[in-house]
Amino acid sequence: MRMPKINSVALIGTGAVGSSYAFALINQGIVDELILIDINSEKAEADATDMNHGMIAAPHPTDVKYGTYNDCHDVDLVVICAGVAQKKGETRLDLVDKNLKIFKGIVDSVMESGFDGIFLVATNPVDILSYAVWKYSGLPKERVIGSGTILDTARLRYNLGQYFNVSPNNVHAYIIGEHGDSELPVYSTASVANTNILKLIDNNNEYSFEDLDAIFIDTRDAAYKIIEGKGATYYGISMGLLRITKAIFRNENAILPVSAYLDGQYATKDVYIGVPCVVNREGIQSIIELELSNKEKTLFNNSVKTLKGEILAKYFDIQL
Repeated sequence: MRMPKINSVALIGTGAVGSSYAFALINQGIVDELILIDINSEKAEADATDMNHGMIAAPHPTDVKYGTYNDCHDVDLVVICAGVAQKKGETRLDLVDKNLKIFKGIVDSVMESGFDGIFLVATNPVDILSYAVWKYSGLPKERVIGSGTILDTARLRYNLGQYFNVSPNNVHAYIIGEHGDSELPVYSTASVANTNILKLIDNNNEYSFEDLDAIFIDTRDAAYKIIEGKGATYYGISMGLLRITKAIFRNENAILPVSAYLDGQYATKDVYIGVPCVVNREGIQSIIELELSNKEKTLFNNSVKTLKGEILAKYFDIQL
C-alpha cells in the first residue's frame, strides 16, 4: 500500500522562538509531522509530550515527537531557531561570532543525515546565518531561506494600520534590507486601499511625513523595546515563520519579504538580504525587484555594505 505524502518539519532549537513556532504550527494545522531537536533532549521531549496532550483541540492531527539530527534525512523542511539570543544592549550583528560556530555544527549534522529539503533560518543575525547555511550545506540558493524582514514588515503594516485606522491587511508596504539597524521602509510604493501612502499624506492635513519617519523608527527599534520589557521577542517571529511554512507547504506562490540570495537583483550580488520573494513548495521561486526611489536605493546599498563589508568579507571569501 502506498503511503500518503506528509508535510514534515524538523525544528532545531526549542527555546522561546522555537516552541512558540511549534505551538503555532499545531494550532493552525499546517504540518503532519513535527520533530523537535534540541541540545537539551529532555526539554525537547517534554515539549513534544506537552503539545501532544493538547492535540485533541487542534484543527488537524500532527505527529509531534522529539528526535535527533538523524531524523532530518527525509523531512521536507528544517527550521533553525537554535543559537544565542539577542540580549539587552546588543545588536543582532553582535551575535555573529557565537552563532556562526553553532551553525556550522548544526548544518553539518543535518546534511550528514542525507537531508535534501529546504532550510528556513530564524536565528539572528538572520541574513548572515542564511548565507552561512547556504555555504555550509551546499544546497541550491533557492532552498535556503531566511526569515528576513517578514517580522519588520508585519510591524510596519501594523503601525501604519494604527496610524490610518485601517486593518493592517489593507496596508501594503515592505521593509527591505538587513533585518537590523540598516533596514529601510519602501514608502515610495506603499499603499492603503490601493492609494499611495505619500499621496495620501500629501492630500490630507491629518497626516504628516514626519509621522512616517517616527513610525519607521518605532518599527525598526521594536525589538529593543520588547527585549527590555520581557527579555526576548518570540510571538511575532514565530507567526512570521508559520506564514513562510504555510506558503511552502501549500505551494502558494506567496510574495513574502524573506532573506534571499541576490545574484544581480537590485544591482547586488553574493549576499543574503531581505527582499520580497515568491515562495512555494520549491522554496524561493523568484525575487521581486521593487522600483525604489533614489533615496531608497542609497539606503538599500548601505544595508548591503553593512552585511558584506563588515561581516561577510570577514568570514567568507567574497568580493565587495
